[in-house]
Amino acid sequence: MSNDWIDAEGFRANVGIILANADNKLLLGGRVGAKGWQFPQGGMQQGEEPVDAMFRELHEEVGLESTDVEVLGVTRDWLRYRLPRKFIRRNSDPLCIGQKQRWYMLRLLSDEEQVRFDRCDKPEFDRIRWVHFWRPVNEVIYFKRRVYARALYELGPSVYPEGLPQRPRWWPRRWRAAFDKDIARSLEASD
Repeated sequence: MSNDWIDAEGFRANVGIILANADNKLLLGGRVGAKGWQFPQGGMQQGEEPVDAMFRELHEEVGLESTDVEVLGVTRDWLRYRLPRKFIRRNSDPLCIGQKQRWYMLRLLSDEEQVRFDRCDKPEFDRIRWVHFWRPVNEVIYFKRRVYARALYELGPSVYPEGLPQRPRWWPRRWRAAFDKDIARSLEASD
């Protein structure tokens, strides 16, 4: 049995990490043996606080310590996504239908050379890239895009206090409509 924290609704508790360098570019990790790119993230263990899970995942996935970063912000609440049916492991108990995530925006204080992948038995990543602010929304697997956009929108002002970079013109109209709806809902919930 797993030590993962899966709530009564079937959502696995998880933390996501957005790491900005001195040029305000964001770290994306390339998944081992795959084409996919994503932010560092990982499941929370039963009884683990989100901030503790974040620092554990930061160390396991990209080899950084708490002294290598500054915490700039954390999402107000859990951001959720559902897994497409083909990714749900029907034989798992409890059944996990998606993830609920607390996202953290961090500033890298150390040299970029401090990033390494040998801090755990099964590395998640084997390469990294530093990308412009909205690029991760395009790079991540399709069912995580809305959560990425919401996390960037909510935490972005800690990196860009003068205003977020403009969303790319190449985003399809349906993305813009979905993200605008998500942002409106989150603003209503915070009032």
